[in-house]
Amino acid sequence: MDFALSTDIIEIFAFIFGIAGAALIIYGGLRAVIRVIYREVMKRDISYNHIRRDFTSKIVFGLEFFIAADILTTFIAPTQEELILLAVVVIIRTVLGYFLARETKEFPLEEE
Repeated sequence: MDFALSTDIIEIFAFIFGIAGAALIIYGGLRAVIRVIYREVMKRDISYNHIRRDFTSKIVFGLEFFIAADILTTFIAPTQEELILLAVVVIIRTVLGYFLARETKEFPLEEE
């Protein structure tokens, strides 16, 4: 297989993973907004904690797709600078995802 072709394939998959991550976060945000509107305007019995947990899970899942896209992009032509940048980005996103997930599970912000 030609190196240029494999590079193009990897770039396509990295782009797809980036789009998937963004789509998950957008979907989660839109779903959260709609559920808040249902709760406030239509007086539906939906807990803010449930809405928050659902949205946070979409954010964390979307961040995992972004990490995969970054890894694939760096895999194409890894320079030392790109590897360091990838490591920093992965650490930040992983820590952010961990604390978001932990917050929603361990620290309920309201009691209903």
